[in-house]
Amino acid sequence: MRTRNILKGFLASLLFSTILISCDGYDVDLINELDVSRVFSPTGVTAKVTNQTTVEVSWTLRDDADHYVVEFSADDPNFATIFKTVEVKPAELPLKVVLEGETVYSIRVKGVSAKGLDVSKWATTTATTLSEQLFIAGPDSDIQATQATLRWVPNSNVTKIVANPGNIVRTLTDAEKVAGVATITGLTGETQYTVVLYNNTKRRGTKVFTTGIDIGNGILVQPTDDLNAKITAAASGATLVLMPGNYTVYTGLITINKPLTIRGLRSYDKPKLHVNFSATSGASETKLIDLDLSGDATLTDMFRFNSASYNYGLLSISGCSVHDYNVSFIGANMSSSKVTSVIIDNTIVKNVNNTAAGDFIDFRLTYVTDITLKNSTFNNCSLGRDFVRTDAATGLTGTGLNTNVLIDACTLYNVSNTAAPKRILYVRFANNTSTVRNTLIAGTTAIYSNQTTTTTPTYSNNNYFNAVSFYDAAITSNKVDNSSSKTTLDPGFVSASTDNFTITNATLKSNGVGDPRWRL
Repeated sequence: MRTRNILKGFLASLLFSTILISCDGYDVDLINELDVSRVFSPTGVTAKVTNQTTVEVSWTLRDDADHYVVEFSADDPNFATIFKTVEVKPAELPLKVVLEGETVYSIRVKGVSAKGLDVSKWATTTATTLSEQLFIAGPDSDIQATQATLRWVPNSNVTKIVANPGNIVRTLTDAEKVAGVATITGLTGETQYTVVLYNNTKRRGTKVFTTGIDIGNGILVQPTDDLNAKITAAASGATLVLMPGNYTVYTGLITINKPLTIRGLRSYDKPKLHVNFSATSGASETKLIDLDLSGDATLTDMFRFNSASYNYGLLSISGCSVHDYNVSFIGANMSSSKVTSVIIDNTIVKNVNNTAAGDFIDFRLTYVTDITLKNSTFNNCSLGRDFVRTDAATGLTGTGLNTNVLIDACTLYNVSNTAAPKRILYVRFANNTSTVRNTLIAGTTAIYSNQTTTTTPTYSNNNYFNAVSFYDAAITSNKVDNSSSKTTLDPGFVSASTDNFTITNATLKSNGVGDPRWRL
């Protein structure tokens, strides 16, 4: 037994010594890096489209790559034809490349070494560009009554222009392609055209415009004429076409008692009027187009419906500049009267209704079916008062009638701003619906509504900047915008203090928020 224990101890000592010797003798260097013959392939390659046709490509950088090669193939997943090749240094990520619209681009990236290693294998992704916009703005005089001059980015790959209605096809010459200018003739006056710029079958730009007036049977009015007398003498349904200039022979209130259109001859040189309007029985339809309307800080309402128990039709204000009226932009307080539709389009309104004597659009005893505000800007208006007001008109509310309000693609700046929140939608007619979409609201304490009678509006794609009350649920009875599409981005106005509301925020431009004139 004793001999056996001695033998076990000897063997254990021998094994322990062997382990120590083995550990002591391990002198092979640790592997600090892999010995490879090529650069590792880029990982995490992504591509996203910004501003319609700009593709932003990014990936995870590696230390073994000195630079990268990026290739783009148009509508070709096999890379048989390479549309564009770009070399990129790591510091230049993310890579932004302007491509053509309506195209599926296959994109591949490989790393290149400065140490003699083979290039990496390709890493791939895809991106689909949206409709392109190569058209650029030109002088207003480009659009005439029967022809239009169109401009786009010079030296672009383009082949033809197609204008509708009429399917007018204009094949571009080589000189026009280089210059980026062509004129389409044979158009019809006062017609909205949609023009598409093509490169073969791919759209590279879209432009919508309305041709100027072909005066035809219209009544031509000069700045030296008495505008009130001309309107009084005009036949029912007449169109008065005003030459550019400053109309001072008659200023003040004009009564309209028949269907009438008053319009400027040229949208880009609006006649300057110093008048306001009272619509009485007989004024079944009124259109004000391409006018500069000034209240000179002395006139009250810009337009008021002033007859009881009368059914008015359409009031349309389009392409106008309206400013410096002391009271309402549009008002009505006549019992048992109805207005079918009020449409404000492509209009800028500034410094209206700032004396706290009424509301901006103000319907009280008069019922209105539809109020539409679109593609327009409202600047410094209705301070301390509500923006759109429709009351429970006696004898009309609760009878099955409905009032509908739409605010679409508008810019509202410093509107209904006051210490105690005022309302953009002070809608109290019993049955009502309202929608606010694609609209930019900035610099106001206003809310949408806190009235129990206001049906919660439908909201979509709106942006609020320095206008937190529109989504503040802590405000009692607040009809907040809780849509997932709302944003609260700084639009980056070029100069709001000088009425330049051009936005510089790329996201808002891409989202199509606000008055379109400020998104160019």
